[in-house]
Amino acid sequence: MTVTATTPTPATGSTPAGARGDTLVEIDRLTMFFPVRQGILQRRVGWVRAVDDVSFEVRRGETLGLVGESGCGKSTAGRAILQLYRPTSGHVRFEGTELTTASTSELRRMRRNMQIVFQDPYASLNSRLTVAAIVSEPLEIHHIASGRERTRRVNELLELVGLDPSMSSRFPHEFSGGQRQRIGIARAIALNPQFIVCDEPISALDVSIQAQVVNLLQDLQERLGLTYLFIAHDLSVVRHISDRVAVMYLGKIVEITTRQLLYDRPLHPYTMALLSAVPIPDPAVERQRRRMILTGDVPSPVNPPSGCRFHTRCPFAQERCRAEEPPLSEVETGHRVACHFWSEINEAGGTRSLPVMPQTGAAVVASPYQDEDQGEGMTEEEERSLQGAPPLKEALIGGAPISGETGSRDDAGLSESLDVPQKPA
Repeated sequence: MTVTATTPTPATGSTPAGARGDTLVEIDRLTMFFPVRQGILQRRVGWVRAVDDVSFEVRRGETLGLVGESGCGKSTAGRAILQLYRPTSGHVRFEGTELTTASTSELRRMRRNMQIVFQDPYASLNSRLTVAAIVSEPLEIHHIASGRERTRRVNELLELVGLDPSMSSRFPHEFSGGQRQRIGIARAIALNPQFIVCDEPISALDVSIQAQVVNLLQDLQERLGLTYLFIAHDLSVVRHISDRVAVMYLGKIVEITTRQLLYDRPLHPYTMALLSAVPIPDPAVERQRRRMILTGDVPSPVNPPSGCRFHTRCPFAQERCRAEEPPLSEVETGHRVACHFWSEINEAGGTRSLPVMPQTGAAVVASPYQDEDQGEGMTEEEERSLQGAPPLKEALIGGAPISGETGSRDDAGLSESLDVPQKPA
């Protein structure tokens, strides 16, 4: 195949492109667990529940922002959607095509329409390859263009991302961080994809360079008709670039809605806490705000709390939150929240109802269950200690297990006790 166009055009894929707003990517109950292994024989003793039963959709032509604290599973979710990680269970559909059961050859064809921009502009580029080789690699893998036509395409892509084509013979170490990220973006759009996962593409860059990269992404979206899943920490940047925003906490989506609704009227306590931490460059407005400072650390994804995973840090938590996990329900058109008491919290004034410290004017809040450290994903050793039973090493009959092991039970029994969802056949 030979590329002859002088201006990049959006890919159409195997089916005709739909109108803006149609569902392009559908994520249904996506789960990604990583095994925790221990001992000489590397037996599995637990699971890291990085992404746990996540469902949402990405609409054609939009930018969906995905935000949350470090370690909440944002990047893992993005990579599992692209099948860079094979999910433990759940479904990912791209234009109606199921990806989780696709073969390697089928995925390779699908990846012409799905690409990723990685977080680290230094580690994501091969230091042994020139820029021309890096950007042309997707073209080579998918047998698109060759010789002079491929060189012309590379030069065209470099110009599109704001780099001089004469730089194509240089190596990555000769560029700044912002320039390297532009090279990564050029590689991502080389095949004219429809969907790009932007995995914190600006977090490793200086503030001034961040604005340039964000503007570049928006310009490319407008020119090429791209759809983004934009993963980030900076809520100000997310507000600037996103059409809708999903908030993630400890492997779960807790709120998803339009940018306007989320920033003007957040309904989940965790979203309120995140937004209250964003400074507003207006002293008059800043003085009127109520800062909500959470206490305690984020629980471990190996041992998440039962019920609502935020209840150990939520100042509004009640007994129901501890016992029952709230579903992600639509409370108004286009606004879904996973909270049992969102209506009561909203009627009470949200963060305005919290007591403040006179010195700072901020509400330093704690959950009534903040000292709770028991979770639903405990190891067998932890379960026995809570029940007052002797350690498993002492209880085993027929000799102690190898040092460092938790026992000699097989993986099937441990999986059953940890309630690990199995990937559908």
